[in-house]
Amino acid sequence: MTKTKVSVLILAGLFFGILFMPVSQIIPVQGATHNDWHAKTFWYEPWGSSGVHKGIDIFAKKGTPVIASTAGIVIYSGTLPKGGKVALILGPKWRVHYYAHLEQNQSRTGQLVAKGEVIGTLGDSGNAKGKPAHIHYSVVTLIPYPWRFTTETQGYKKMFYLNPAELFTHH
Repeated sequence: MTKTKVSVLILAGLFFGILFMPVSQIIPVQGATHNDWHAKTFWYEPWGSSGVHKGIDIFAKKGTPVIASTAGIVIYSGTLPKGGKVALILGPKWRVHYYAHLEQNQSRTGQLVAKGEVIGTLGDSGNAKGKPAHIHYSVVTLIPYPWRFTTETQGYKKMFYLNPAELFTHH
């Protein structure tokens, strides 16, 4: 078998593996419960320059370990103006898990992570500077869900942004 054929088979296996991998998500802050965020902040408006809050903010003591909510591959580990120190993990069903405002980012681009693995510590980087320590956690599906489209502000984006709190297997 040629190298090209092997590469294509590996990529196809990765594509279908991620697409059909079972989804099981946990709260991405060590020791956190559903009491550590406000249930109505997902899709809350008005929300600063982004207009609508497309995730949830999970609060805890600065330095608390942030853990991977699900298994996946780190597709970006670095810094963004609003998010500060961030990690983006591609997980099952082609969903990107976005962890922002980290104090320390302990992940690296290309790294495979297991559900529950420490990827950083909770902080106030980016536009959260000076606010209570938290992570902003969003889940974006790369495969759109057109039935979720609404006429509310930025409602077309609901095809892509999922409410993370509804996805956790442990409350």
